[in-house]
Amino acid sequence: MNKSQLIDLLKLEEHREGGYFSETYRADETLATDRVDSNRNILTSIFYMLTDDRPIGQFHMNQSNIVHYYQGGSPLTYYTINPKGELSKSILGPNLSKGHCMQLIVNGGDWKATVLEEGEYGLLGEAVAPGFDYRDMALGKQEELVKKFPQHEDVIRRCTPS
Repeated sequence: MNKSQLIDLLKLEEHREGGYFSETYRADETLATDRVDSNRNILTSIFYMLTDDRPIGQFHMNQSNIVHYYQGGSPLTYYTINPKGELSKSILGPNLSKGHCMQLIVNGGDWKATVLEEGEYGLLGEAVAPGFDYRDMALGKQEELVKKFPQHEDVIRRCTPS
């Protein structure tokens, strides 16, 4: 399948951080948190896809832990910056002998960006617990991130709009 077919079949929509997504699950059960308006669904899940015409998922931070699952297409490069300012690079993809991982956990509070380096698309799934809520997510602002993490200026500028 090509990216257009997947976008149609999976009912993907443009995501404000880049790429495309579709929520596939939101648990009915909720739990109390210390976040704005407290209660959150215990789990949510989405499909997320980067394409050759939307190849960057810009730096953003979520308060919840997120598990990413490789689903198909080309590998995806993940950059994460933890609260201590440590940058990590991981590749979510199918080729374990090349160091790819098929599952990647990003801790709540870490900044993350995703890049499709080559190919028509890279498709992944995400599970978020407590469940995703836009009130718990912040999009990175380029100058603020560069000021906070000047040692990572190149990757921040690449993965955050000016």
